[in-house]
Amino acid sequence: MSDALREEAFEQLVALPDQASRLTYLSDHPHLVSRSTVGMLNAAVNTYVRKDLRKANELAELALTLADRLGDKESQAYAFRARANALWYVGESRQAADLHAKAVELFEETGHPVEAARTLSSSIQPLILLGEYDRAMAAADRARDIYASAGETVRLARLEINVGNIFHRQDRFQEALDRYERAYEQLIPDRDTEGIIAALHNIAMCLISLNDFDRALSTHERGRKICEAQDLPLATVQVDYNIAYLYYLRGEYGRAIERLRATQETCEATGDPYHAALCRLDLSEIYVELNLSEETAEMAEEAFRRFQDLGMGYEAAKALCNWAIASSQQGKGRRALELFAQARSLFVKEQNLVWPSLVDLYQALVHFNDGRVSDARRLCMAAREHFLASPLPARAILCNLLLARISLTTGEVEEARLSCEDALRRLTGKESPILVYQARLVMGEIEEAARRLDEAETHYRAAKDVLETLRSGLRGEELKISFMSNRFAAYEGLVNLCVTRAGPKDIEEAWTYMEQAKSRSLLDIISRWQAPAAFGAPRDGESELVRRIRDLREQLNWYYHRIEIEELGQTPALDKRLLELRELAEQCEKKFLHLLRELPPAEAQAVGLEAPSPVSLETLRQALGEHTTLVEYFRVRERILAAVVTSTGLTIIPVSIASRVAGILQMLQFQLAKFRLDESYLREFEAQLLDAARGHLHELYEELVAPLRSQLGGRHLIVVPHELLHYVPFHALFDGERYLGDIFTVSYAPSASIYVQCHEKRADHDGHSLVLGVPDANMPSIEAELQSVAKLIPEAELFLGSDATSKVLSERGSGSRMIHIATHGFFRQDNPMFSGIRLGDTFLTLHDLYSLKLAADQVTLSGCSTGLNVVAGGDELIGLMRGLLSAGARTLLLTLWDVHDVSTAQFMKEFYSRIYNGSNRSAALREAMREIRKSYPHPYYWAPFILVGKTFHPS
Repeated sequence: MSDALREEAFEQLVALPDQASRLTYLSDHPHLVSRSTVGMLNAAVNTYVRKDLRKANELAELALTLADRLGDKESQAYAFRARANALWYVGESRQAADLHAKAVELFEETGHPVEAARTLSSSIQPLILLGEYDRAMAAADRARDIYASAGETVRLARLEINVGNIFHRQDRFQEALDRYERAYEQLIPDRDTEGIIAALHNIAMCLISLNDFDRALSTHERGRKICEAQDLPLATVQVDYNIAYLYYLRGEYGRAIERLRATQETCEATGDPYHAALCRLDLSEIYVELNLSEETAEMAEEAFRRFQDLGMGYEAAKALCNWAIASSQQGKGRRALELFAQARSLFVKEQNLVWPSLVDLYQALVHFNDGRVSDARRLCMAAREHFLASPLPARAILCNLLLARISLTTGEVEEARLSCEDALRRLTGKESPILVYQARLVMGEIEEAARRLDEAETHYRAAKDVLETLRSGLRGEELKISFMSNRFAAYEGLVNLCVTRAGPKDIEEAWTYMEQAKSRSLLDIISRWQAPAAFGAPRDGESELVRRIRDLREQLNWYYHRIEIEELGQTPALDKRLLELRELAEQCEKKFLHLLRELPPAEAQAVGLEAPSPVSLETLRQALGEHTTLVEYFRVRERILAAVVTSTGLTIIPVSIASRVAGILQMLQFQLAKFRLDESYLREFEAQLLDAARGHLHELYEELVAPLRSQLGGRHLIVVPHELLHYVPFHALFDGERYLGDIFTVSYAPSASIYVQCHEKRADHDGHSLVLGVPDANMPSIEAELQSVAKLIPEAELFLGSDATSKVLSERGSGSRMIHIATHGFFRQDNPMFSGIRLGDTFLTLHDLYSLKLAADQVTLSGCSTGLNVVAGGDELIGLMRGLLSAGARTLLLTLWDVHDVSTAQFMKEFYSRIYNGSNRSAALREAMREIRKSYPHPYYWAPFILVGKTFHPS
């Protein structure tokens, strides 16, 4: 049989879909049962490990089957090597090393020294992963002697890569880099693509360890171009993973998430379970840091199962920890403890020296949150003892702070003081803002419990000041275990102290602290998710000083992540390496804080590096005018306070208890959810449903409005909610005879400062208007709504269905004075950042909105739940409202719950017809609600609509 025919038959064999069909093919083509076929399968495996790991393993198994049939040692040697290489790529290092050793022995026995050397070189990587460095170096030395004798220059260069890997694993990074770069230079003349890709990958990974992000990124991108040019999808996706991981290390979470999701999908399609699992693990890490518990749990659970299947205990245990943290965030304390216990057992089995004690600290936090203080104290003290004897000072400090909180809970104030003072002593001279914040906050709570209120205020102020330095998004591993704490507790403590003193200046100061908390949270969310410029590129109007601060911020995130990786790795780094990283981080922190102090406040606010000062009370009063009252709610521990601001006065009034309001609101939401049921049910129980809703709305009125009703004057009311109150339809609260929206026109604002920003914001008043939407079978009245709105608003451009694209919104929306979007909206309670609206070509998410410029006078989202948000970070909310405000909109018309298709279309017609017949927006909203109420009396139909931001008030 000719070589050409044999190769053709072999290609047909490889192309078959499964092992059974291949074995049948071999039975029909017995001439393929030969030593040359085994050799060809060995070569094919080396190709497919970079394209399709599933097929690579199947072909390796087929090579073993053929070698067994042939019974000759040379064939068995090739088959053993093929199987070993395939196993190593899926993480089976022990089996791979054993098979490599068998293959070397057989190659030497059959007189094939170069093949023995190739196998020795291949065996180095699994031996490294097993920690058998002496065996790995001995294999390299044997292979080098054979290659040198045979004049195998290319293979000598490839061997240098594997030797570099040994040095890299031993933290000898410069030696490793020298080997990689030497190999790269030797491989270029021979155009050895596979070797060049491996060399570039390893150079980049070594540069990460040397903290050189720029060169690491450019090296990975160079390797990616080669992978794409050579049509190596598996190698390409592995580079994509590495690039995503680089962005994660720098704290550029938007870029990292986007790349990791895309890479995960490609890994699934190309059969790379290891990198698919890594993507899920890294995504869960990011979501932990962003407090997105549902997304964390989903990613971490799947990552755990994948790593468990791969037999990778360390990675599986890390995934379990993230899953447990998410469970704790969701209030599932028992489940969190079960997962932590399982993770701890895995870490012990892996002989990890750090993670078991860290898990003890995690479990202590869960016990503390669930009120089991004796268990919390026992675990925390055990963890503290370990960390005091280890090079992990930050975690020992965290243990002290938790012990202080435990003692404070049990009334042992002096014991709490001792623990907290010890933490503060250990923090002396260290630049660790999160730990300093927590220590100052706990000390403030201790002093308040001891009734030393002046000292408490000093510590709360210090905690607040430190919190302000965290505007830049800095993070450390401490953030991951601070899921039990409220980052805005310092503001609560200060508000509480001011209200307790109750002097006129104290009340104004209390309101200022309320505003600082709310404004801070809004800008934190917006700045965190703004679409980033290309790395290293200055943004429009950005000064050199700002650019240096941004770069230092990203370097700090890099160091913090690197320290965490080195401390908690499967093989913890040497003390010398950790000390070096900490020193670099401290130097970077000092430079960062020094430059931040030099930055002019206006420029710092503009680029999101410093929290804006809240508006002054006088500025707010001027914006309100004579006929408007602003009510700003704020929770202090369990109490809900209301600050009533008018053009002449400021009063702060305790109104209710948070748990009581939460219970009533839950019952109201249960009643509104009934409108998802069958129409016949709604018709039958129409009166009962209306009475029940009014009852709950009356209860909320009594809790939230009645205590301050005598303070409410004027004709317009602006409500600034807080936490769970963002879900309350204040305009629909019922006093027993009238709805609040019948007494006042009502609008909303995320904070008083944001209201003033909207009030003063310049918007387009003379441009065209944009009307777009996507009708569907569930919302057939959308088209009629859009047609009627387009006739009512000035110079309207209408785009329907597939024409209502994201490109239209981006290009036409930037110059529109009015934007009306009618489509299906969706709100993701589990991950609000991915809430969005349906357009003709895509789903537009909150993340997408932050990259748009929509400086419109008004933006309307006429869809389901477009005004819903998740309350995050102890204060504010994440939802489409935030995205639209950050995009530049001055006024928003949104919905608080899933709307009724027909009544919404009628409402919009009534609303716009009144605006363009002379009514201001707030009055038009009230009149449209009253009109709809004639046909649809239940608040479900007429009350979901809210105005946010600037409205034109009656004069």
